[in-house]
Amino acid sequence: MRDQVVAITGASRGIGATAARYFADAGARVALIARDATALAQLAQEIGPQILALPCDITEWAAVEAAFAQIRAEWGRLDVLVNNAGVIDPIARLWEADPAAWARLIDVNLTGVFHGMRAALPLLRGAKRPSVLTLSSGAAHRPLDGWSAYCASKAGAAMLTRALHEEEGSWLRVMGLSPGTVATDMQVKIRNSRINPVSQLAWEDHIPADWPARALVWMCDPAADRFCGQEISLRDPDIRQEIGLI
Repeated sequence: MRDQVVAITGASRGIGATAARYFADAGARVALIARDATALAQLAQEIGPQILALPCDITEWAAVEAAFAQIRAEWGRLDVLVNNAGVIDPIARLWEADPAAWARLIDVNLTGVFHGMRAALPLLRGAKRPSVLTLSSGAAHRPLDGWSAYCASKAGAAMLTRALHEEEGSWLRVMGLSPGTVATDMQVKIRNSRINPVSQLAWEDHIPADWPARALVWMCDPAADRFCGQEISLRDPDIRQEIGLI
């Protein structure tokens, strides 16, 4: 990743922040995109000078477009986009869900992915190995009680990723990553909801955030080319072994 430029959405905490550290350790210059300006500034200070903090609401197209314009102005190009931004609220059954909160989740988890892709594509065209990596979920492929918004948004993001591969796969590496359950703040909210079997999992059942972070760096390597247009699952022990997680 030496001198490559990576943009990560939802970079202020969890998988996004951990991925930023791993990409930077691999030699990349990293643009951090998230709403929490304070958290981004702290993370940028921790990692070092190869970081560009870009406070931005991923649901607002003009703000996203402006953030990627800053990446162009600072570094002149983009090599990798990691679509990581996502929320879990509202956790509620359909008949109880607040419509505004339901729509907000779709804006973040699905429209936000589109915004990132749309803004990144012109910059990615100049890269040698351009990649778009989108965080997916097992929830994209099966419904869970109380997760109608999250499941619908992740299913939409998975299909959007496939659509991007269909349209631009001749020159662009497009992949999804389904990490399984990860030990982040999101799992605290899920556990407190007590709604479905995921909320009953013990903390030690979740994988650490550095596993998907390391997987994302590995996905930029030619070794992952065979997965273009597909979704990689960290539940697969062969994938874990190939990445070096076990």
